[in-house]
Order: sequence, then C-alpha cells, then structure tokens
Amino acid sequence: MKYKKILKNIQEKAKIIRRPIRLMELCGTHSETIAKYGIKNILPKNIKMISGPGCPVCVADQSDVDIITGLALSGIPIACYGDSANIPGNLGSLENARQQGAEIYIVYDISEALKISKKNPDLIFWGIGFETTAPMTAWGIQNGLKVFSSHKIFPPAMRALLRNNKIKIDGFINPGHVSVIIGAEIYKKFKIPQVVAGFSATDVIKAIDMLLDQITKKEKKVENEYARLVQKEGNKKAQKLISKVFEAKNARWRGLGEIKNSGLKIKKKYKNQDAEFIHRELIAKIKKNIKNKPSVCHCGEVLQGIIEPKNCPLFRKVCTPDNPQGACMVSREGSCNVEYRYG
Repeated sequence: MKYKKILKNIQEKAKIIRRPIRLMELCGTHSETIAKYGIKNILPKNIKMISGPGCPVCVADQSDVDIITGLALSGIPIACYGDSANIPGNLGSLENARQQGAEIYIVYDISEALKISKKNPDLIFWGIGFETTAPMTAWGIQNGLKVFSSHKIFPPAMRALLRNNKIKIDGFINPGHVSVIIGAEIYKKFKIPQVVAGFSATDVIKAIDMLLDQITKKEKKVENEYARLVQKEGNKKAQKLISKVFEAKNARWRGLGEIKNSGLKIKKKYKNQDAEFIHRELIAKIKKNIKNKPSVCHCGEVLQGIIEPKNCPLFRKVCTPDNPQGACMVSREGSCNVEYRYG
C-alpha cells in the first residue's frame, strides 16, 4: 500500500472516530522514526503518539546504576555498552568513574567483553536490555563471563502501563526487536489494539492505520505488520538460551516502580558468574552508603507518557545529550534525546 494511500485511510478513520486517540509506541527506535520523519505532524489532530518505556537504558533503575558505579569506584573493572556508561546516578555515571581512575571498558558485543575477561578475570559485564540482548549475555555467562544483570522482560511492563490510572492508552505499537525474540503470540493476553511494527516510516504509518482500523471496528487484537521478521512464536533458540541461564524476578523500572517477574536474575547454577553473589558484601555496603540526591528531572513521567520531554524544566536548558541530567537524554532511543534532536 502506497504511503499517501495509507495517510488517506488514517484521515478517514480519524473522522469516523472523532474522539481523541492516544497511541503509544513501545520501542525507542519507533520513537526515533516518528520524530525523524515528522509523523506526528502529518497525523489528524485527534490522533496523538505517546512514547513509552521502550529504551532499556532509560528504564534502568537508579539503584542498579548506583551499584554498578559503586563497584567501579571500588576498583572492580566494568565492561558495558556505550550508552550505559553515561546514565547519571547518585554516585555519578560510569564515565564519571572512569575520569576518576576506574577501569571501564566500552564494548560493542559480548564476545569483546569475554575476550577482555580472559586477560582480566575480575571484570564484570553490566548486562542491560530487554529480551533482545539477554540471549547474548546468557551465552557470555555460559562461557565464563561475570555479569551484573539489569536485564528486563518487556510484557510485564505493558501490563503495568495498562493498570496505570494516570495514563490513557487506546493502542500499542509493539516493539519490533523484542518481538523477534518473544514472538507476536505472547501479546494476546493484553486486551487492547496492538500492532507489531517494523522501523521504516511506512511500517509505522501502516501500524497506525491498522490500530485505527481496530478501534473503528471495536476490536482488541494483535496484528503483525513486521511479519517479514517476527514469527508467531518468536525465536525458540534464543528463548531457550535465556531460560537456561536466567529466571524471572521482581525488578524496578524507572518511572514504573517495581514490576512483578519483570527482571532476569542469573540462576544459582551460574552463581560464580553472578556479580550480585560474588560481590554481595560490597554491594550491601554500597547500598547502605548511598544518599539519594534530589532531582527535578521528570524522566519517570516521560517514560509513562504522562508528560512530554518539553514539559520537563531541565529539557534543553540544562539537560542535553552532551550533559544528560536524566536517563531519557542518554541514549539515542531515549524520548528526551529523540525530542532534542528532532523536536
């Protein structure tokens, strides 16, 4: 279906619906596509796009940031992906720790972290991300890599959003990368219009059209616009790898609080690769000595779709990609970072 034809369909369905509609994209890459191509500007006035908690760096809980930075400042070598190093916490960021002499390695994949750990056996890799990156971390653990796991499972966050009385959501654009791993079938338990979408502008526009079609027909189902990569049951091999190494645990999400069974904890079988077990006494000491610093950053509310980045008093004035005051400004997938670059 051609781009202009899809837009015409959206206009017609918006007229039929009339009432304000709030659609939430659940992937930071979708947020970037929407901003980059000005999709919000070409939608009917009663159709509003809201950015959700789809950026793994953004939803990393403050306590995890403080623990990993505390370990680094205590002399433990840390490896992480690039964006993770800049998440600000009560002890600063890993990048701040590096400037103070801490041993920090920025890696691009697990094999690189594993290679460093062979020469530096005390190295801890900070595992961060959703089901997309968890299989790679699991593989690293199986091969002897020590890990502090901040990995999260995405569907429980969707349940938390639907139960949040502060926000109103009429439909979800489900995350493409995550869905490649977990499949489309898993979303059927959520009784709300949903479309799994790819990442081009046309993919996103088609997903919006499909959601509006469900709303006009008063349907609540899961459709798969990204069928070229997302299968019904997902990637079974990757799922099996995750389940071999990790087990579900309660986890805290920035902005959403604690969500039941939404985190991935390393199983006891691999406790000698689990930083939480290896450094349990040091971590307890770090937690005890942490003093929470007050902040006027509204990243938590942005992640829930309660406010837009521009409504935060720090946005553009103090908080920029070069000087992030909150996690939402750190990653290129973060709502504030996207808004800063394209807004």
